[in-house]
Amino acid sequence: MDTYEHSVLLVRDKCTGCTTCLHHCPTEAIRIRDGHAVINQERCIDCGECIRVCPHKAKKAVSSKLDAMQKFKYKIALPAPSLYGQFANMDDIDYVLDGLLKIGFDDVFEVSKAAELVTAYTRLYLKTDGVKTPVISSACPVVMRLIGLRFPSLSENILHMLPPMEVAARLARERAREKHPELTENEIGVCFISPCPAKVSYVKNGFADYKSQIDEVVAISDIYFQLINAMKKGDLPDTLSESGMIGIGWASSGGEATAIFNEDYLAADGIENVIHVLDQIENGDIPPLKFIELNACPGGCVGGVMTVQNPFIAKARLQSLRRYLPVSQNFLSADEAKYIPESYFFNSLPTYHPISRLSENMAESMRMMADIQKLRSQLPGIDCGACGAPNCRAFAEDIVRKIDCGECPLKKQDGEAVE
Repeated sequence: MDTYEHSVLLVRDKCTGCTTCLHHCPTEAIRIRDGHAVINQERCIDCGECIRVCPHKAKKAVSSKLDAMQKFKYKIALPAPSLYGQFANMDDIDYVLDGLLKIGFDDVFEVSKAAELVTAYTRLYLKTDGVKTPVISSACPVVMRLIGLRFPSLSENILHMLPPMEVAARLARERAREKHPELTENEIGVCFISPCPAKVSYVKNGFADYKSQIDEVVAISDIYFQLINAMKKGDLPDTLSESGMIGIGWASSGGEATAIFNEDYLAADGIENVIHVLDQIENGDIPPLKFIELNACPGGCVGGVMTVQNPFIAKARLQSLRRYLPVSQNFLSADEAKYIPESYFFNSLPTYHPISRLSENMAESMRMMADIQKLRSQLPGIDCGACGAPNCRAFAEDIVRKIDCGECPLKKQDGEAVE
């Protein structure tokens, strides 16, 4: 039984059963039953695509509220670099960092700072003998779950390095303990300010045997207006930022890949493009590459459904901000560049039941496949969604798997279509 705790939920009262989400879900996790969408929790990857396309706002992302941090004595904010692109007429990210302190945080640790460290160690990782290429970035939790459910053969290609948000959480806790040795671990609270629901699910569920060091995840959209008000008050902020162009660049598609200083890379964004690239890798239909960066959201993290600003505008603003920054403020020393610390790695990947596997028994799988093909020949093949499934193939599979399903009004009988 799947115990994965999701962060994309259906608002049933708003759902009209229009099938828009049905046709856009990348893992065919949605069905229409009794006039409303139903989400299959085992297939859902929390990509937020249904939130993005629903014309009735019947899907929502669930995250913590800022008040949840009040239970901690010492509160640390981890702003995602995509947060900086949300604000107009801003020429210094220190305004955002200072604003976070003004709304109640005791410290701010930039995820972009951790991103620069992860970038530096990724360069070292790619030089390691025996690494299976192309190496696929582990930064996007949607892509990680998608690979486990739909492309398990590519698991060996995944970069076994923690995402910047987790590295930032660990380093922030270490800094807090160093500055305030009187604090206990439970008195320190870490809050990630997120652009997408998948990162909420990542924190809730952990990653295989790794437990997240982040306590709460707050949506950028929930904190945006409080930050706007705080940023309007006071004089020029202190110099707080500890990151440069490389770290801020992670907010947009291609930022991670270009920072490894290797021309043999590919960067793709948008869930359909991601699936297309993964298909090509699995089929061996792709040029020799060293590194692949994949972002489920269009434009990268700036396109997350928990942001406020249009992703293209946010990306342009980040480009302007980056012009005034150094390339990086977190280069590795000669000693640090000798090996990657163990604290940057995760040991194992989560195990999922691949959604394409019909049965654990080979003979049973073959029988079910034959039954699906037979049923498909009786269906019109127009993938209209009237049955409540996204396409005719999925409808036939639902019947064979004995999953509750609707009826096809155009199903053929004795070679003829039903009128």
